[in-house]
Amino acid sequence: MTFPETETPTALQTQVSELQDEAWPPDSASAPGTFAHDPALRPVSMLLVDGATVLAALDILFKEIVHAGQRYRAAGLSTVVTRGTARGKGHGRRLVTAAHDAMATMELDIGLFTCDRPLQPFYESAGWQWLPGAVLIGGTPQAPFASDRPGFDKVTMADFFSPLGRDHRSSFPHSRIELYPGEIDRLW
Repeated sequence: MTFPETETPTALQTQVSELQDEAWPPDSASAPGTFAHDPALRPVSMLLVDGATVLAALDILFKEIVHAGQRYRAAGLSTVVTRGTARGKGHGRRLVTAAHDAMATMELDIGLFTCDRPLQPFYESAGWQWLPGAVLIGGTPQAPFASDRPGFDKVTMADFFSPLGRDHRSSFPHSRIELYPGEIDRLW
């Protein structure tokens, strides 16, 4: 199921919030400051639902970026989570693959996000490609938040959906990519 984030039915959104709290307990150091996304990023929620139960959820965020002098329509995955009791059954991969396939039809140039290094093979199995040496710069130009900051062990994943993106693919590996999604979604 896919909804603009603000239009996700309350019963489903409640379950998504519970899954996020399970994955990132609110009192843990790894918990994001909030799971609500900046409306300027036009968040879309994708849910894998069995009956009335949310098995997995993620959000897609959208933003134009400029990289190496070229403007791109970009989107990225955020808050990817699978219900603890449903892990290991392929639900997360199914949802991430569906998001990849949906993004390929959205008139985007590039899909781009970071993940924890151990999750790289999982995302590759769902159609994403590792960008070696690429660093996403989140936050804002005044308060940057880089994916290679101390204590992070992130890799950058991507796919190139348009001719423009594919033609300029070589400019992304081993580069610093100014994403700047803002203060709310410091890094998607």
